[in-house]
Amino acid sequence: MHPDHEAPWSAPADAKEQPRQVRRILRLFRPYRGRLAIVGLLVGAASLVSVATPFLLKEILDVAIPQGRTGLLSLLALGMILSAVLTSVFGVLQTLISTTVGQRVMHDLRTAVYGRLQRMSLAFFTRTRTGEVQSRIANDIGGMQATVTSTATSLVSNFTSVVATIVAMVALDWRLTVVSLLLLPVFVWISRRVGNERRKITTQRQKQMAAMAATVTESLSVSGILLGRTMGRSDSLTKSFAEESEELVDLEVRSNMAGRWRMAVITIVMAALPAVIYWTAGMALQLGGPEVSIGTIVAFVSLQQGLFRPAVSLLSTGVQIQTSLALFQRIFEYLDLPIDITERADPVRLDRVKGEVRFEDVSFGYDDKGGAVLDGIDLTVPAGGSLAIVGPTGAGKSTLGYLVPRLYDVTGGRVTLDGVDVRDLDFDTLARAVGVVSQETYLFHASVADNLRFAKPDATDEELYQAAKAAQIHDHIASLPDGYDTVVGERGHRFSGGEKQRLAIARTILRDPPVLILDEATSALDTRTEAAVQDAIDALSANRTTLTIAHRLSTVRGADQIVVLDSGRAVELGTHEELLERHGRYAALVRRDAQLEPTR
Repeated sequence: MHPDHEAPWSAPADAKEQPRQVRRILRLFRPYRGRLAIVGLLVGAASLVSVATPFLLKEILDVAIPQGRTGLLSLLALGMILSAVLTSVFGVLQTLISTTVGQRVMHDLRTAVYGRLQRMSLAFFTRTRTGEVQSRIANDIGGMQATVTSTATSLVSNFTSVVATIVAMVALDWRLTVVSLLLLPVFVWISRRVGNERRKITTQRQKQMAAMAATVTESLSVSGILLGRTMGRSDSLTKSFAEESEELVDLEVRSNMAGRWRMAVITIVMAALPAVIYWTAGMALQLGGPEVSIGTIVAFVSLQQGLFRPAVSLLSTGVQIQTSLALFQRIFEYLDLPIDITERADPVRLDRVKGEVRFEDVSFGYDDKGGAVLDGIDLTVPAGGSLAIVGPTGAGKSTLGYLVPRLYDVTGGRVTLDGVDVRDLDFDTLARAVGVVSQETYLFHASVADNLRFAKPDATDEELYQAAKAAQIHDHIASLPDGYDTVVGERGHRFSGGEKQRLAIARTILRDPPVLILDEATSALDTRTEAAVQDAIDALSANRTTLTIAHRLSTVRGADQIVVLDSGRAVELGTHEELLERHGRYAALVRRDAQLEPTR
């Protein structure tokens, strides 16, 4: 079974945090306070109309029927029918508005979380399971739907009904009202205990759901299925998933049964109260107490029964709200994540980018505890020039390249584009200026044309064709039954590794950036295809600044400069010929490639 993969910032809300959370939740509804005011008016009107019915009933029993006043009887009966009609109409309108508001709040939350995550650095996603992120958006926000769409309105509606009913009960007979409300404080205390218990269980349940979502995302993807089948782990993965599901079953049962017996006692006592009222009224009459009319008793019991439903619902709503606090807490954790890749308040915008890239005493580390991934890097790539970054695995090659488009931010020194610190540039300028073809090509489950147009949404068909031709992939796409309308499949698994790589190159060509970052861009290609794509890259790189991150040195020999990284430091810099003459690290890497060449 997977361990708990909660991020280190996750912490359950304690009692002191609850008021702050409630205020924060209420702020979510602030943009819709006009509509909520209408809901409040409808709730108030419905409550007033509903409590009028017992008074009409009292008049029927005490006046209209005993005195034979048929006209008054008809009018009172009509009033009761009208009360039911108005209550129903108000209820439908209230539900429509409150559900609309709730769904808008859900939309705001989903969009806020998604937007927040879009602004996180690459480091966040390298340490967080994809299923965990998906679970926060799908399961946690989805689990709050009842709270934001109906619970809030139910709370107001039931509270108003309870208050209006109690006032009406006091107006009928204050002594019977005291008898009816004696146990109310006990009921409130029980419901709070149940709510706290369910909130703790809900936190555990959502964590387990996140773990299951991560398992499903990883093991039921195309890559996960391939790995599981080829490693003979399908049965063990199924067993592991069954264990996680079994734990979720236990948490779901505990969540639903938490305090169920205590709430059942409340229900039984509330249902027995009418009998207590009849007994109290009868005993008072027998003992010579004040006489209570039959109409008053029936009307009072009717009000009491009317109080029963909203009172129990109000207590249950309180339990639901406390349970929902656990879900809101998990969402607020994501909304409160510190964003380490931010745009300045007054960013620099470059209308035309030449493409000079400088690394000035650049250092980088993923966190304060780990060692430096890069240390003291000083490099200059003139506009239109090319730099190849080579070195052993783990030397920091990809990290250095990713500092230019700000997938990471330097922890020391600075990276400049045309003399401007990339941290001072606006995001749009940086996105237009720097194109990245990464080692792992990602394609959406959409058509080939849609995947290419992700780089340039308004691209014409002819522009797609030209980009694909430059990447040596047009002929293959044209040969497919649906051509550019062919759906690539999840993560592009309908295409070979080399074909996906060429599609990614075509996508970058279409974007036409002045600066190119090629991170092992030809690593998945065979020798023949690599040569063809390399020709396309060479043509594309003309008059553009190109940083090529390479493990295979055959692709970088023509670079203007080659820098060799080792343990995060630049240990050699020069052309291919110059570095060979030094008989240093680069020469050793070339000899390694020569030894590996026959096995390819």
